[in-house]
Amino acid sequence: MDSEAFNMSLRKFLKKVGVTSQQEIEEAVRAARDAGTIGDGPLKARMVLTVDGVQLEHVVESEITLTDAQ
Repeated sequence: MDSEAFNMSLRKFLKKVGVTSQQEIEEAVRAARDAGTIGDGPLKARMVLTVDGVQLEHVVESEITLTDAQ
């Protein structure tokens, strides 16, 4: 395995995941707000990462806040 090539490819993948995920979340939240189907409370988010060829299922869960907590 070429560690440098692997690292660069992995970084590109993670950057793509981050950028495209943010865009998708922003669009979905805007649409839900326009439709009046969500309020100002936090949203529960869950991301599941799987990789074919290796036994990997990585789950990340968090809340996304929509307003400042003042």
